[in-house]
Amino acid sequence: MPAITLPDGSVRSFDGPVTGTAIAQAIGPGLAKAALAMQVDGALMDLSRPIEADASVRFITRRDPEALDLIRHDTAHVLAEAVQALYPGTQVTIGPSIENGFYYDFARNEPFTPEDFGAIEAKMREIIQRNASFERIVTSRHEAIALFAEKGEKYKVELIQDLPQGETITLYKQGDWVDLCRGPHMRGTGDVGTAFKLMKVAGAYWRGDHRNAMLSRIYGTAWRDQKELDAYLLQIEEAEKRDHRKIGKEMGLFHLEEAAVGSVFWHPKGWKLYRTVEDYMRRRLDEGAYQEVKTPQVLDRRLWEASGHWENYRKNMFMATVEDQDEAHRALALKPMNCPCHVLIFNQGLRSYRELPLRMAEFGACHRYEPSGALHGIMRVRAFTQDDAHIFCEEHQIAAEAVRFTELLSSVYRDLGFESFRVKFSDRPEQRAGDDGIWDRAEGALHEACKIAGVEYEMNPGEGAFYGPKLEFVLRDAIGRDWQCGTFQVDFVLPERLDAQYVAEDGGRKRPVMLHRAILGSFERFLGILIEQYAGRFPLWLAPVQVVVATIVDEAAPFAEEAAAALRAAGLRVETDLRNEKINRKVVDHIEQRVPVLVVIGRREAEERSLVLRRLPGREQVTLPLAEAAASLAAEATPPDLAR
Repeated sequence: MPAITLPDGSVRSFDGPVTGTAIAQAIGPGLAKAALAMQVDGALMDLSRPIEADASVRFITRRDPEALDLIRHDTAHVLAEAVQALYPGTQVTIGPSIENGFYYDFARNEPFTPEDFGAIEAKMREIIQRNASFERIVTSRHEAIALFAEKGEKYKVELIQDLPQGETITLYKQGDWVDLCRGPHMRGTGDVGTAFKLMKVAGAYWRGDHRNAMLSRIYGTAWRDQKELDAYLLQIEEAEKRDHRKIGKEMGLFHLEEAAVGSVFWHPKGWKLYRTVEDYMRRRLDEGAYQEVKTPQVLDRRLWEASGHWENYRKNMFMATVEDQDEAHRALALKPMNCPCHVLIFNQGLRSYRELPLRMAEFGACHRYEPSGALHGIMRVRAFTQDDAHIFCEEHQIAAEAVRFTELLSSVYRDLGFESFRVKFSDRPEQRAGDDGIWDRAEGALHEACKIAGVEYEMNPGEGAFYGPKLEFVLRDAIGRDWQCGTFQVDFVLPERLDAQYVAEDGGRKRPVMLHRAILGSFERFLGILIEQYAGRFPLWLAPVQVVVATIVDEAAPFAEEAAAALRAAGLRVETDLRNEKINRKVVDHIEQRVPVLVVIGRREAEERSLVLRRLPGREQVTLPLAEAAASLAAEATPPDLAR
């Protein structure tokens, strides 16, 4: 006789095992109509699942956050059924929900193209209109293999064969179509709704291994209603306009090429942007009492074995060997991160508790192997620079350092144009170093630090670093996209593994706690985010070229050169445009180059020694004497930390 506790604290008792559907009907017809799935003691389940013992139950409706994953998961199943109905002989493989949508990988001799989407979407709507119930079937391994083998679904057979012994194998049926799936699902295909769209097709290796067959992956997006879908499609359209790769090429900031896959070739304007941000960050670190260091890029394999990276991070590391060394020193690795190097600096000499907290910062060049298919402009690369720092402190200092770091990070993000962020708490991953006792201490310390710092967070289970739990700081950009950038990690493991010690107040030796922290993350990725945040139209202090001085007539060229020199002397980044072109042509060119201020000089301005300042891309302009214009623009171009 299970007792069902509802979110409002009320309890309903039933004579025997009861399904979620029956509970919802007992509560009322409104809930019975709205409920899509349920949480039973925190676990998401189908409404058709029987509950046999006392439990806490919460119903999931279309308005709940969990509904989006359900909608997207079910849409993937509908897509797979539609594809197999339209293209007999196509094999299905896997089809998960992902951020903003879903995908399904298909094995087919002829890859799909976007021209196929219209027919597929029409068939999907038919399936949704049919509203076949999702039926959960528990089966044996032997029966599941036999079922899919008979259908010629070799990929499904392989998936089932690789499942751990003893794992419950479940299938989900919708009408006559069946798929291998853990679930859960909504009530039926009709719950998917019509707010979905197929977006693109791409190649994908089976199980992500280039040695395996190439599959055809169809991506789609799905939402609660048409309004949400329209908003997302508008965001995608705006994102395409803001694509940092397109803008970077138009502005001449950088390029990428096969000569160095995953590495950035910074052009003069792009490097100026990079240096402007780097100089700003260096000033903020100096102000925050960080000590900047520089460490090698290639280090002996034995360091990475000692630190735990070799065991836990090897697949992401680039290796090198030297032939003229003895066997012990022959294997080298490019550093994927700076942490062990900073411990080696800490270990030079005997440290005292009086030196703690010791804040060690580095703009560290790192290399990580990323599959070529995962690379994306300058946002996902193999060679990058971290605004990295490690704080060596005593355990009781963790909370104070968390407060200090959060204040610095908030200030930096505001200066760079991001007014708010949210925080994820990522706890212990499945593959990790250190025992559960150490992880309990580290997670407990980070929870307490968040409480003292006033940091509200959402849990991100299992996503911590292999050496410690972390906070992830997620920015929202101008068009509503989220970007995970900053991190703050508590690490008891690495100081132990690399034998870091300090002399405590009582004269004994202790291990420091190591706090890993970054604000931007990687410069390359953050600059890509900045380009898209501003669509290349940076505030004056960030713009690679802040002012262009353009002439209307050739006779104004001498004063234009004089004006440009005066503006440069005031600290501004200035170019001249003395081409024999009409001023309207020059305006269009510099709007395309996203120059913030165009100074226009004709005969009158040259005679009066004045400048016409025009803010691009607008038409507003003002005329000022040269000295006044230089002072005004220089004040506006002052970085925010120096202007305070």
